[in-house]
Amino acid sequence: MLIYDIAACCKALRLSRNIVEMSSKIQADSHQEYLLKLLQSEIMHREKARKDKLLKKAGFYTVKTFESFRFDEVTLPSSITPEYLRECKFIAEKTNIVMYGNVGTGKTHLSIALGVEACKKGLEVRFFRTTALVNKLAEQKKAGSLSTFLKTLNKADLLICDEWGYVPLDRVGAQLLFEVISECYEHKSVIINTNIEFSRWVNVFYDEQMTGAIIDRILHHCHLLLFTGQSNRMRESSLNT
Repeated sequence: MLIYDIAACCKALRLSRNIVEMSSKIQADSHQEYLLKLLQSEIMHREKARKDKLLKKAGFYTVKTFESFRFDEVTLPSSITPEYLRECKFIAEKTNIVMYGNVGTGKTHLSIALGVEACKKGLEVRFFRTTALVNKLAEQKKAGSLSTFLKTLNKADLLICDEWGYVPLDRVGAQLLFEVISECYEHKSVIINTNIEFSRWVNVFYDEQMTGAIIDRILHHCHLLLFTGQSNRMRESSLNT
């Protein structure tokens, strides 16, 4: 049967099954137009598959969109706009973003939304709760595979550290996180979500010199976003009572 022959050719040429599925759906006035439309369909299919793979690889525990985020209670630096963020220009500039504010004010939502937009642009993103990242680093170090894991992190264009400072770190964990931030410095963008002001970061890392070095690297090229609103979860809870 002809369709099986087409599938066999696609397999031999390492083309997707999309070619098989689209081969009977495309309408064209010439052989060349048919071939062009078929090839364009394959390109679109591959782009979508790559973006889907990037989204899955990023590690978002839920997907949030930029469209559903409201900037009403977020103070942006005068030099940037929501559109600047959405276009991921900060990633091209290798600039960091620190989102500071109370728990539940939308920091995680916006950081994931920006990560999703980055994936749509074909950029690699890694999203971690900070404690989970530190635990992963410690596990890899213990297993003797830390360098391999660090190489996978270094391939990312954007690293997102959620819940930064929520749990104090031990000395080894602090040193490992410092190593990651140092590797990112001026090479890729980092988004940090925190409810801990900079002066209290030493209570997380327990080392003034290391804390100062981390803050220095993060803030050298950085936009600070202030989340001044009430907790969305508390607001929604009060509406339901």
